[in-house]
Amino acid sequence: MALHLLLVLFSYMLLTHVVEGNTDDFDCVDIYKQPAFQHPLLKHHKIQEIFNLVDNLDRKNEYKVNCQSCPKGTVPILKQRNGTESVHLDTVEYPGQHFSTIETVLDGSIYRGAEARISLHSLTVQNNQYSKSQIWLENGPRNELNSIQFGWAAHPRLYGDTRTRFTIYWTADGYKNSGCYNIQCPGFVIVTRIPWIGIAFPRTSIYGGNKTIFFTPQVFQDGSTGNWVLKIFSEVIGYWPKELFTHLNEGASLIRFGGNTFISPDGISPPMGNGYFPVVDFQKSSHYMHVKVKNSNYQLVDIEDSKTRRFSDSYQCYRLSYWGYFKSNGVSFSFGGPGGDCGT
Repeated sequence: MALHLLLVLFSYMLLTHVVEGNTDDFDCVDIYKQPAFQHPLLKHHKIQEIFNLVDNLDRKNEYKVNCQSCPKGTVPILKQRNGTESVHLDTVEYPGQHFSTIETVLDGSIYRGAEARISLHSLTVQNNQYSKSQIWLENGPRNELNSIQFGWAAHPRLYGDTRTRFTIYWTADGYKNSGCYNIQCPGFVIVTRIPWIGIAFPRTSIYGGNKTIFFTPQVFQDGSTGNWVLKIFSEVIGYWPKELFTHLNEGASLIRFGGNTFISPDGISPPMGNGYFPVVDFQKSSHYMHVKVKNSNYQLVDIEDSKTRRFSDSYQCYRLSYWGYFKSNGVSFSFGGPGGDCGT
C-alpha cells in the first residue's frame, strides 16, 4: 500500500510539471480579447471569477512553480498550425468511429458534472486517424445534441503531430454548425494563465513500467451561474458559458467515459488506450480510476454500477474490462486495443 501511494504521489508530481518548458506554441492574449467573445451570444458576457468549488479542494496551483505562464491579465491561446483542421468526425459524413466506453443509462437522471483519473499514453497514429481517451457530458436529441468533451487525444489532423495532447470539444447542435476543438472557434472562456488547452504531455505511461502517469480533469456545472467549468486537479482552466447551450442548461442526461478512434482512408483503425487489450495489471493497461459524477444535488459521488452500461463495438480490435469499486482505486475500468481492420 505504501509503495502504491508513493507511486501515485510521484506520478502526481510529474504531472504538476506538465507545463514546464517552452510556451512558443502559444500566444498570450488579453483575457478580454480572447476568441470566446467573438461569439454573438457572448458580446456582453461578464467573465466569471468566483467558482463554486464544493469539493473543498485547495485551488493553489501546484504547477505554477517553475513553469512558464502568460503575464497577468492575459491567457494562453494555442497557435493554429498550417494545414490542420478542426473538423469533428462524429457525423454521418465521416463513418468509421469506434468506441470502448462506460456510460450512464438514460433513466431520467440529471448530472451536474464528471471527473476521473485518466492514464496517459503515447500512440502511433496515422495522419487521417485519431485516438482519444476522454469524458463526454451530453443532453438533447441527436440533431440538437449538446455535448462537452474533454481528455487527451493523439490527433494529427487537428495538431499536425501525433503527440498526446489535452483536448476539449463542444457542440450545441449535433456537430452541424456550432462548436469546435479547443479554442478554434468562439465559445470556451479561458481564465488560467497556464497553457493547458492543446498542451502536449511531455511524459506518458510506459507499458509494464513501475509508475502510471495520469491526470485528473473535471467538468462541472456551476450552481450559481449555470456555466460548465473545466478543472484539472484543483486549477480552474476556464468554462463554457451557459449561453452556448440549450439542453445542457438543464444538466447532463448522459455521461460517458473511455476511448474513441477514427479510421483512416485505407480502412485501418488506430490503436486505442495504450494499444493493448486490457488486463488486471494497471501498469499494462490504459485505465480510468476514481470515476465520479456530480449528481443532481451537485454532490461528487462514485458512479453506480446499476446506472451504467459497458460498450465496446469491435471486440477484435478493442476491449473493455470493468473492475467496479475498490477503496484504493474507486470505480475503475481498463480499455484499449491494437486497432486494425475493425470495420466501419
